[in-house]
Amino acid sequence: MIFIIRDRRRRVFDHRATLEQMDKMLEAYGVFIKIAVDIEREILAGGAERHYECEQELLKDGSRQKDLWGADWYPYTKEISFESLINIRPSQNNRTMIVKSPMIQEKITIVAERLLGEYNA
Repeated sequence: MIFIIRDRRRRVFDHRATLEQMDKMLEAYGVFIKIAVDIEREILAGGAERHYECEQELLKDGSRQKDLWGADWYPYTKEISFESLINIRPSQNNRTMIVKSPMIQEKITIVAERLLGEYNA
């Protein structure tokens, strides 16, 4: 496996998550996974109870704050919600919890679908 495990719940992925890993990440909420995505490095961390915990794992792994965005991944429907406290960034013209930029939303979606998108419960 080519991923970094910081503890039993938060993981940093740079390859597609296995079904076992997806099941572990779903333990927190059951129907969705809180994720933080590095849109430049095209990696994500997921499975924590809060987005900022995922964000911290990516920062420890060398990500830059400006490249990190929070979202919720719904594996059963393959949908994504772009809402998180870590997305409030007036300096990057994002003044709300929801990612406003369609370009950033697209980058988050591409990474999430590539790394988490094959889950079929």
